[in-house]
Amino acid sequence: MAQELIHATGKRKTAVARVWMRQGTGNITINNRPMEEYLARETDRVLILEPLQITETLGKLDIKINVRGGGISGQAGAIRHGISRALVSLDPELREPLKKGGFLTRDPRMKERKKYGQRGARARFQYSKR
Repeated sequence: MAQELIHATGKRKTAVARVWMRQGTGNITINNRPMEEYLARETDRVLILEPLQITETLGKLDIKINVRGGGISGQAGAIRHGISRALVSLDPELREPLKKGGFLTRDPRMKERKKYGQRGARARFQYSKR
């Protein structure tokens, strides 16, 4: 593994996460706060740690993350995507298990825009025959 600082970007919905990674003791900070403090839900924390567990690098890397946009769930998905990309740039051999787990694919689902003359994206005003 390299000693230098690795940088990668992850995205999900409208959230963008910038991830910096280097060898260390396993500290993860998100927006200058510990991961446990920033992410209240256990499911979001598990989501973020999945790529590290699959590649067996949990506790070996220090990760600093800046994340903006979206909600907490979207931000967690963006962080997972960014960590996966950073792991691949750290060691190209990790690409195979991460690709198989689906961590390198950006989730393309976005909120559909509201259409003009209507109530919402799909919702329509109620039709009245008379």
